[in-house]
Amino acid sequence: MSSDTKTIEICFIAPKAYPLFNPDVKKVFGGAEVDLYSLATELAKDENFAVSFITADYGQAKIETIEAVRIIKSLTFKENPLSGAFKVWRAMRAADAQIYFQEAASLGTFLVALFCKLHKRVFIYRTAHERECNGTYLKQHLFAGKAFPWALRNAAQVIVQNEIDKETLERTTGVPSTVIPNAHHLPVLSKGKRDIILWVGRSAPFKRPELFIDLAARFPNEQFVMICQRATGDENYEALIARTREIKNLQFIERVPFADIDSYFKRAKVFINTSDSEGYPNTFIQACKYATPILSLCVNPDNFLNNFDCGICVDDDWGRFISEVKVLVRPQERARYGKNARQYAEQKHNLEKIAERYKGMFSRLVCSA
Repeated sequence: MSSDTKTIEICFIAPKAYPLFNPDVKKVFGGAEVDLYSLATELAKDENFAVSFITADYGQAKIETIEAVRIIKSLTFKENPLSGAFKVWRAMRAADAQIYFQEAASLGTFLVALFCKLHKRVFIYRTAHERECNGTYLKQHLFAGKAFPWALRNAAQVIVQNEIDKETLERTTGVPSTVIPNAHHLPVLSKGKRDIILWVGRSAPFKRPELFIDLAARFPNEQFVMICQRATGDENYEALIARTREIKNLQFIERVPFADIDSYFKRAKVFINTSDSEGYPNTFIQACKYATPILSLCVNPDNFLNNFDCGICVDDDWGRFISEVKVLVRPQERARYGKNARQYAEQKHNLEKIAERYKGMFSRLVCSA
């Protein structure tokens, strides 16, 4: 943008994102929060953007500025939905932005869309999981399943993470969308010891963390590291931890601050994904940017692992999954897949380049509003 361009005011809404801004708060967050945190902090470096971010109440000040982003607190997770909606609405009014950007389907999606419609503001929505696109979310949620398509139809722009989600979202809701990949800063690579097989995620059932424990038991001569936050509402988390204690070559880590997680990807021989479905996992990009090959049991958005030869997906074939571990831990194979993975990250997921795409989009939407 030119220096005489008016400042564009944009507000992101992700209640669980506050621990990314303040690592002293050791609470759970997911990929949607990482997406919006990364984009918000990158935009805030540009003087042509004024960035605010609505998070939940973690005991912080009502309004504070971190990484040039104005953080506005809203609801707590213990109050009733009506009170929570009121506090988010109040926070949106306090933000007083031209654009409101939300990711991950919930009743909050409807709330933000309604606010923007009533106040004549620009609403942008970004999907976080394939369930939002393929009709699963609509079937599983009675009221929200009806409110969600309404919110999408009232968005100035809907963004998805891959081409398959674009196709399925239009088929199930009739709403067109634009594909913009997840984005990360890409560090300069340096050589280091590769000594672990890694799994990173929340203990959500669809991520099937128990399968990584089974995998570790099959390879007693390899060192496995599992970084697994308790998913919201998970009552089986303690049992999961108890299982990991039975596997001598498996190190379980409950939480690593986001700023420190990259050190584990640098050390990984292979990154393992056991999910039965995803949108586009940020952990895939974290692996790729450190030239770490990916072995996925089921998830392979847009068939990128095959198309770019940066990992292997076995289409939920457990026997083949075991066999491919033996392939990917070999130094020569690991190096080949890893090199391709890094090239893929540079081509598709560079945060600075993708932020420029968003800036152009935001400028067009504000001008046409």
